[in-house]
Amino acid sequence: MKLCILSRNAHCYSTRRLFESASARGHEVKVLDTLRFSISSSMGQPELFYRGKQLSSYDGVIPRVGTSVTLYGTSVVRQFEQMDVFCANSANGIANSRDKLRCTQILSRFDIGIPPTEFVHDQRDVKGAIERVGGAPVIVKLLEGTQGVGVILAETAGVAQSIIETLQSTRQNVLIQKFVAESRGRDVRAIVIDDRVVAAMRRVAQGDEFRSNVHRGGRVEVVQLDPAFEQTAVRAAQILGLRVAGVDMLEGADGPCVMEVNSSPGLEGIETATGRDVAGAIVDFVADHVKYPELDVRQRLTVSKGYGVVDLFVGGESPLLGKTIDASGLRDRDIVVLSLSRDGKVIPNPRGNRELNDGDHLLCFGKYANVKDLLPDDALRRRLRKLKPKPKPDDHGAAGPPASGPSSSDVNEPGAG
Repeated sequence: MKLCILSRNAHCYSTRRLFESASARGHEVKVLDTLRFSISSSMGQPELFYRGKQLSSYDGVIPRVGTSVTLYGTSVVRQFEQMDVFCANSANGIANSRDKLRCTQILSRFDIGIPPTEFVHDQRDVKGAIERVGGAPVIVKLLEGTQGVGVILAETAGVAQSIIETLQSTRQNVLIQKFVAESRGRDVRAIVIDDRVVAAMRRVAQGDEFRSNVHRGGRVEVVQLDPAFEQTAVRAAQILGLRVAGVDMLEGADGPCVMEVNSSPGLEGIETATGRDVAGAIVDFVADHVKYPELDVRQRLTVSKGYGVVDLFVGGESPLLGKTIDASGLRDRDIVVLSLSRDGKVIPNPRGNRELNDGDHLLCFGKYANVKDLLPDDALRRRLRKLKPKPKPDDHGAAGPPASGPSSSDVNEPGAG
């Protein structure tokens, strides 16, 4: 099998380990500089050129797209996808995780622990944003950054406002997040590959440093993940569309809180702490899935007019509640059940004798016209999304601060090569 590792540094630990693991397994592997590609697109013929020559065919790609080359790197990955080459992570997944605001926005729609986060443009809105995350101390964080760079702990609201004003004057976009005292200088990183956690470690900062990054002197230790942390890590990667991810979580009072999801996690710290061959697991994953390249379902289904994938909720006055899948009449409506989600778990290809319970979600493929009367109304949709009521504005039109929840500092460790 012929594999390509996209990396700007062939000698960094992570890239070197991936190359060694692929070679040891008998694969033909090359490390190619992300910025030396040229992207060529014409009708029905997406192509890539490398160092001015047309790229030979590859079976799989392992992207190690660094922060400084995100735009061009994701464009190269996307071109590989258009050429039907399997990529360990998709361009959309990388983009979703790389922008901290975008990542938080996507995760916020789901029932998963995340730090209360604010993003403001006008200086006059900073004070209210700090209050909404529960007040000082807060973390001021640049939208893009790695290894703890661009992450500042502000002990007071005044200091936070000064820091934000300074950064914004240099045209930097920043986030405001609550700092959780019980997790000061500690976090958990889980490596997720193909919807399972293959290794996990705890990172602990040294001295008065609140960032636990290995690059900042933090020590690492192996940790046995609680099932709640393992499930949260897998779900976060799935939601962002990542098959390979490093998920950083705080051990908050209310359980796991996702702080960051990295599409190119550094391998040195996790392999040192756990003794696991994480690089080999990534290579094996790519090799196992080369035959199943990413499929854009929405794009492919446009050829079947009127058909598509829908999420059916079972609950309330749903006619499906209490019936088995066979007795539900879905198949008679030309609707096929692809999977059933229950209590945070996904059951693929559920059997026809499985009874449908309150709160179940069915992922189905079928004709839209035959499923309209099974879809919830707008009011139920809002309840399903668990939208929280907004606080009532005071006399000045400003919303009062909500109760504070789990939050975080940025303790990102990776080094994308």
